[in-house]
Amino acid sequence: MLQRMAAHLIARLLIVNTSLRPIFLVAAVFLSACANDSIHTMRVSIADQRMILFEQGIPVATYPVSTSKFGVGDRPGSYATPLGTLAVASKIGAGAPLGMKFKDRRATGEVVPIDAPGRDPIVTRILRLKGMQRSNAKAFERGIYIHGTPEERKIGCPASYGCIRMRSKDVIALFGRVNVGARLEIIAGAFSVSPVPVVLAPTAGLAQAVPPV
Repeated sequence: MLQRMAAHLIARLLIVNTSLRPIFLVAAVFLSACANDSIHTMRVSIADQRMILFEQGIPVATYPVSTSKFGVGDRPGSYATPLGTLAVASKIGAGAPLGMKFKDRRATGEVVPIDAPGRDPIVTRILRLKGMQRSNAKAFERGIYIHGTPEERKIGCPASYGCIRMRSKDVIALFGRVNVGARLEIIAGAFSVSPVPVVLAPTAGLAQAVPPV
């Protein structure tokens, strides 16, 4: 809470005193990284290949995703997507252009177009994950992320090597809403197929059907 208040104060000072803007920007980024997000929860269904974002328990957005084509699990070298409860350990790529390629979590300077033939790097944004349970304890060392992919034609089908892939515009929207500490729950089964409410996703500007869980 204190970090959020300080970040808000810095944002106001940025408007008042432009000469100190570089210093305030560095401080704002640092405080944002330190804040522990207890407001947001993400839920991913392997069966549905879909993510629902909750804010204080209320569904606010839904996104198609792509999980591992090698199934589920947490064994090193399996390239599987772990199940259970994880959390955002770090956020990487703030401000990078859509399609920016990352190698070892560092921006390379190359921008990869959507569905570029033969290209399958990590792009745009990275939310690095850490496991919160014994069943997914190796997720951090395995390099399990939520990240953008240029292979957007494959979103909605299992195609990754363990990570949760998203369209670049969607991962930018998610990156802007969640912070370090936000929980991610990955389930093997489907979300409920009962009638769904329509919730406005402000970052996308579109009404999206959000299945209850």
